Amino acid sequence: MLKKVGVLDWIRFGLLAAGILAVVTGILPAADAEESLRRIAPLLLFLVSVIVLVELTKEAEVFDVIATRLAAFGRGSYAALFLLCVVFASLTTMFLNLDTTAVLLTPVMLALAARSGIAALPLAMTTVWLANTASMLLPVSNLTNLLAADRVALEPREFAARMWLPQLAAIAATMVLLWAFYWRRGARGADRYTPPHAIKTRDRVLFAVSAAACALFIVSVLSGIPVEFSAAAAALVTLAAFTVRDRSALTPALFPWRLLVFVAGLFLVVPALTRHGLGSLMTSLIGTDPGAAGSLRAAASGAGLSNLINNLPAYAAGETAVPEANHTQLLALLAGTNVGPLVTPWASLATLLWFEWCRRHDLAISMRRFMLHGAVLALTALPLTVGALLLTR
Repeated sequence: MLKKVGVLDWIRFGLLAAGILAVVTGILPAADAEESLRRIAPLLLFLVSVIVLVELTKEAEVFDVIATRLAAFGRGSYAALFLLCVVFASLTTMFLNLDTTAVLLTPVMLALAARSGIAALPLAMTTVWLANTASMLLPVSNLTNLLAADRVALEPREFAARMWLPQLAAIAATMVLLWAFYWRRGARGADRYTPPHAIKTRDRVLFAVSAAACALFIVSVLSGIPVEFSAAAAALVTLAAFTVRDRSALTPALFPWRLLVFVAGLFLVVPALTRHGLGSLMTSLIGTDPGAAGSLRAAASGAGLSNLINNLPAYAAGETAVPEANHTQLLALLAGTNVGPLVTPWASLATLLWFEWCRRHDLAISMRRFMLHGAVLALTALPLTVGALLLTR
């Protein structure tokens, strides 16, 4: 059993143990700990449900079929494939969250590359960059979005109305640099690719039910139904279908206990650190200016701290420093923690898991190149995103 526990797992357990210790010793008062955990309880239900949903959807080969048909639709043109992959990865991130794109879409794309002779690195970089930069449109796109939407009291459609222009700006910057660094002829190393043959699904019923459940989830969220209930309903539909058609897929591995341990520990440790110095530090970094300067400062602080520690604790810590009334400044901080974590591998959990999938598929990633290109994208996309955010207010 212990052999199956990796380094990241020990870090997660250590984080939870540190949080429990903070409560036991009184460093974090029990009332504060209860309030923090009560706040994230709906988010944990959402996370568990949406991960079960997308894992079973992947098992039903929905992502494989879509990716293969997109590549076939491109008819050997890398320019067409580029646009199709950007749309696919962006929509997956926006409506099914960034972890789906980085963790589930990445192996699908890499398998497609191996099967069709398509250059793998452009596909891989498209998934990891858009997993971050396309994660701002809806509360479900990112856990940090759920926290921010709760703080500023915006329903999904209201949140999208505020964030659609910043989201477009971030995706546009990502597209330009993806093409310049990875997709142009001189970077990808081939003129054309061979369109893949269509694949047949193992079980058409599971495919149809899983696809319909994803559509149900998206429509429910946009209709204003709380995201945790929308995700739970869609997950129950797919679970019921797999119970009838393929029980072998219903393994304990479906339950994302690692993520629950990490998030629970995080939301005990960050409040404890905030009470004992981190809050003052974040206030001095972010400031309280509700205008353009304050928004840019918040975004830069969120991006910088994300690349030092991780974007989720960076947002959680930064949120405490932003005054309740400064909605634009808070959303700029959110942009910094979504668009900014592109430089270091540990800046987001999704990026760490993306690296693991690349390793499993023997795709070599130059760390120097990854960090340099990520820094260029962050420095380009973040000011454009914040500028667009200021226009929407």
